[in-house]
Amino acid sequence: MEKPARMTSVEQLDEWMAKAGKRPLLLFKHSTSCPISAAAYAEWEAFLSSDAATEVLSAAVFVIEDRPLSNEIAERFGIKHESPQALVVVGDEVKWHASHWNITKQALTDAVQSL
Repeated sequence: MEKPARMTSVEQLDEWMAKAGKRPLLLFKHSTSCPISAAAYAEWEAFLSSDAATEVLSAAVFVIEDRPLSNEIAERFGIKHESPQALVVVGDEVKWHASHWNITKQALTDAVQSL
C-alpha cells in the first residue's frame, strides 16, 4: 500500500473538495500524541487497503501540526472537533462521521457503502 495522503492546508481542502466533486471524500483527523488516535489510524489504514476504499478520496489531517486546517473543517462542516475523527463528505455535506473507538475498518466500509 502506498503512503496515505496527508492534507496540510485550507487551500488543499478546497482543492480536494473540488477534485472530489460528487465522489465521497473521507477525512481522517489524527492526533500524533494520542494512543486512541493511533489505533483509529491503523483502522483507517486497513480500510484504505480494502476494495471499498476505491470509492472514495481520502486524506489524513494531523490536528496538532495543522491546527488551522483542523479548525476550518470543524467550522465549515458544523461538526464539533474531536480526534481521532473520521468524516465522509459528499459535496459540501458531511454524510457520516465518527470518533475515537467508533472508527473501525468495518464502520468506514459500512459508511462508504451506505452512500
